[in-house]
Amino acid sequence: MHQPSPPFDAQAARRLREGLGMAHGHVAYGLRAQYGVFATPETVLAWERGRAVPSEQELTALAGVLWCSPAELIAAASTLREHRVARGLAPEELARRVGLSAAAYQRMEDEGRWRGTERQTAALAEVLGLGPRALITATGGDERLAELLRDAVTTRWQAYVKPVVRTVPLPRRTVESALQRLHTEYHARMAAVSSWGASGTTGDEGRAYLDEVVGHFWAAVGP
Repeated sequence: MHQPSPPFDAQAARRLREGLGMAHGHVAYGLRAQYGVFATPETVLAWERGRAVPSEQELTALAGVLWCSPAELIAAASTLREHRVARGLAPEELARRVGLSAAAYQRMEDEGRWRGTERQTAALAEVLGLGPRALITATGGDERLAELLRDAVTTRWQAYVKPVVRTVPLPRRTVESALQRLHTEYHARMAAVSSWGASGTTGDEGRAYLDEVVGHFWAAVGP
């Protein structure tokens, strides 16, 4: 299956190359001589100007030539694959370290849906250095979390503490506090808008809050 290239930070690549006093030809030579990656000086220039992006193999090799970590060449990692590449790990190595077969891990990465156990999920977070928010996004849990949060703020938030705790690796008290705060904020906003008496405004305000409910949740949880 063809995989899209990681989000490449072209400006960082140029800055690192210039910091080492290397020309595009030096980088191309290093890629070929050290890593067997055949790229011309024109290709390296195209990467830096955003006209092309390196593949996973090319990005990893480029990091080696520029004496940096792959993470320094990735603009903003969000998927499992991007976080793995940022850590310079092969799929087989990450699978071994989290306790999965290489085939099972690769299937999850390709599909963008994590199905590991609680222990494997904890290992994944540790190996990739992911906090709760990054972990949920990387494992494809944002949509499920948003659904739970919308239901929690519009009905009885207490009924959704346990489902959210099962979804997000956070202490129960932290989740309870965040859900109560979101529930209060949502209904206070709805009540305030209703008192203005503007037709249609209540629904718009409510939808706007619910559209951003995941962001409100993480703001309530805190750093």
